[in-house]
Amino acid sequence: MTHVAYVSTYVPRRCGLATYTNHLRQAVRLATPAPSGDLVAAMVDAHEDLTVYPAGVWFIQREQRQEYVRLAQRLNESPATVVSLQHEFGIFGGEAGAFVLDLVRHLRKPLVTTFHTVFPDPPEPYRSIQAELAARSDHLIVMNRRAVDVLCRVFQLSNQKVHYIPHGTPVPAPQQREPLRTLLGWDGRRVLMTFGLINQGKGIELILRALPDVVKAVPETLYAIVGQTHPEVKRREGETYREQLRQLVRQLHLEQHVVMIDRYLSEQELVDHIQACDLYVTPYPGLQQVTSGTLAYAVGLGRPVLSTPYSYARDLLGEDSDLLIPSHDIQGWSKAIVRMLSDPERLSQVEQAMTALGRHMAWPRVGELHAQLFTSLSAIQKTWAIGGTAVASATR
Repeated sequence: MTHVAYVSTYVPRRCGLATYTNHLRQAVRLATPAPSGDLVAAMVDAHEDLTVYPAGVWFIQREQRQEYVRLAQRLNESPATVVSLQHEFGIFGGEAGAFVLDLVRHLRKPLVTTFHTVFPDPPEPYRSIQAELAARSDHLIVMNRRAVDVLCRVFQLSNQKVHYIPHGTPVPAPQQREPLRTLLGWDGRRVLMTFGLINQGKGIELILRALPDVVKAVPETLYAIVGQTHPEVKRREGETYREQLRQLVRQLHLEQHVVMIDRYLSEQELVDHIQACDLYVTPYPGLQQVTSGTLAYAVGLGRPVLSTPYSYARDLLGEDSDLLIPSHDIQGWSKAIVRMLSDPERLSQVEQAMTALGRHMAWPRVGELHAQLFTSLSAIQKTWAIGGTAVASATR
């Protein structure tokens, strides 16, 4: 019997990791033979309203260090047969999220850690934290094949310990595409789209500067910039960046060709918007980004994509893909977008290629891969039980 304990942020928190964990939980439930249940331990902030969470969720105040030890003890006494730790430095308390180490040091259950961030050459204190997490985990999961080699090299790990499992994506519903376009008012437009918490790391101004030449060739082009300003950016700077984008739109006379959807989108709304667009773009300037949930969703939903060649995009789309354009090449971006939006045959070819890639990324398949790993560890954990008390893994 498999009983998974998930440690992460969790819905309804507006956080990509929370959404990911919720989908992973549901997918593993469906894929696990004879599951014995599961549980979620959610990272929360001091003044957060806990009544909005689903019943049964455990809570840990992220900045209360002693709670990490208490959580480990509670997990040790729980029915959990394996712990799935979703790791992103920013969700845990302490400098660079160091408090999570108190949890893993006291944990006496098999541990599978998913690294959502992997640095090719991690600086301190990130290196030391990730090194200890890697050492104390029974298995590691990454969503980028390149990250397997990076972790093995940086932390001298066996490649049998590090597993590549794709970022899960919704199952596409192509029959809904045209009704969704009508609902969104996108009939008759050639729509390219970017989604995410808006900040300068999204590279949106690159697409805006490429757009005038696109509009000349494809006058029906519409660029949909979807998502709220990142809350940390908004707290520090207000809407300065968004206003800079609006000013650039005016300067380039693109008012009829750009729409900003400045609100929180539910998971289903996001899926609907991606399915309805013609071309999804991730013009991120930072080349070290090892995962992108939105690019994964676009590919999983079978949409044509263009991207800068950051780590996750190169891994997903291929090193030599003509779908990758450098962030400094505005003319290259213009030409690539025009070619996509003005050539139905080319657009169809890319759509078919993305659909083929996406079949391996759908949540049912990703759930199966996780379930296999969790079940194998659960079977091992059963042999540890001595008189009803689990003893420590050999790795800890």
